[in-house]
Amino acid sequence: MLEASDFIRTRISDDLASGKTAQVVTRFPPEPNGYLHIGHAKSICLNFGVAREAEGVCNLRFDDTNPEKESQEYIDAITKDVQWLGFQWGGAVRYASSYFDQLYAFAEQLIEQGDAYVDSQTPEQIREGRGTLVQPGMDSPYRERPVAESLDLFRRMKAGEFADGALVLRARIDMRSGNMNLRDPILYRIRHQQHHQTGDTWCIYPMYDYTHPISDALEGITHSLCTLEFEAHRPLYDWLLNKLPQLPHPQQIEFARLNLNYTVTSKRKLKQLVDEQLVSGWDDPRLPTISGLRRRGCPPAALRNFCERVGISKSDGVVDMAMLEFCMRDELELTAPRAMAVLKPLPVTLTNLPEDHLQMLHASRHPNVDMGEREIPFTPTIFIDRSDFEEVPPKGFKRLIPGGEVRLRNAYIIRCDDVVKDADGLVTELRCSVDLATLGVNPTDRKVKGVVHWVSASHSLPAEVRVYDRLFMDAAPDRSEVDYRELMNPESLVVYADARVEPSLANAAPEQGHQFEREGYFCLDNQADGRLIFNRTVSLRDTWGKAS
Repeated sequence: MLEASDFIRTRISDDLASGKTAQVVTRFPPEPNGYLHIGHAKSICLNFGVAREAEGVCNLRFDDTNPEKESQEYIDAITKDVQWLGFQWGGAVRYASSYFDQLYAFAEQLIEQGDAYVDSQTPEQIREGRGTLVQPGMDSPYRERPVAESLDLFRRMKAGEFADGALVLRARIDMRSGNMNLRDPILYRIRHQQHHQTGDTWCIYPMYDYTHPISDALEGITHSLCTLEFEAHRPLYDWLLNKLPQLPHPQQIEFARLNLNYTVTSKRKLKQLVDEQLVSGWDDPRLPTISGLRRRGCPPAALRNFCERVGISKSDGVVDMAMLEFCMRDELELTAPRAMAVLKPLPVTLTNLPEDHLQMLHASRHPNVDMGEREIPFTPTIFIDRSDFEEVPPKGFKRLIPGGEVRLRNAYIIRCDDVVKDADGLVTELRCSVDLATLGVNPTDRKVKGVVHWVSASHSLPAEVRVYDRLFMDAAPDRSEVDYRELMNPESLVVYADARVEPSLANAAPEQGHQFEREGYFCLDNQADGRLIFNRTVSLRDTWGKAS
């Protein structure tokens, strides 16, 4: 049921109630020139969500008008991202290139009507002639070119008679308009470039601003939802459809894009990070790409919830990364089974257990959700994390110290009796004794406050654990006077190659969230190829807020 919860839904609801719209048809029109990022996730949730709520249809259409920057890799990644987010488009995947014949025919119609002309100026002359925000443009010397001549040249452009950049087709609107988009915008340019869908059929390609409204009209789109940067393009959108009255006229409605701090969402900058190998690829878990968030372990429900919390508005703003992290924690808290993993193993020998001691302890997979139990092997040698032991503890330290006691999570209390070091003074082993009367029972003669996680040395599994954090140290890296690449966080990826995890994680599924107790939320890397490689999705609490 479509509820009037924001200005877009209110508008659509009114159109349905008045009978202006019989069935809502929206579209998500990505350009296949890169991977989708979190800003696209907001658009996906809005376009598909509105259609679903109104019992309408949302089309997936690739606006593939620039073959120089597009590829099948991006198309495949985008379709996968949309489905992973939980949405399905109506009918088959659509391509603007499927309309190239119709788009060309409409361009000829505009020429015949006197609404378009072929310009022979160089790209530099056209750019100079457009003027500036404070200076009007100048008419092209070819603006009054006869219709028959423009039509002939346009057909010869299509036939491949001219080199790239030699001619363009421009709309004849108003070179003195205060809106730069109406100063005789280019509709077609020459590109002798093979297209991933049409091959070598075409050597002229329509511009996005020309393709967008006509594709919407051909598909019967009722509401064309765009981000705010397209608000200034709406007069051109309407002008083109008014000049082609045989087509229906969708309504373009703009909303604020999603801007997230501590990251960049510019496709150009994301591609730069990938191309310069400053990250491992488009799906690097530190990037705000949907595939990166997926590989990091962000549940799709958390991303949808985040987009819903951000909401729809008419003014741009910046959303705090902490909100996204909260949504991930909120979802994983209820869905992630618990396990223990030791990132920096320190051997602990339990001296009062026989060498062949093996006891299977049992612990719940989740404290509040019925997920069953897991077995935890308890053996004479275990690993704890190095950070849980200090010879000279700082104030307030409640973990293991020489002569001190801690409880092993889901197990017994142990006391540190001896510290073994190597020739360089590095602690290589702790020798401890275990109080076998403390399984599930607190001693009455003393208080033991500290609890540490652990794994069996002989039964735990070797794993690589990658702790990901924010890619940039600056909250606004793309608005700094310093090159954004110089603001990258050197601690955005810390790899623990010798970690150990409890055996319940042997069959962990890729992208399935787990809470490593006391460490954070992790998932098996979807490129692990049979190895145990876990990526940190998010910490257990927001440490950035405290640090800042």
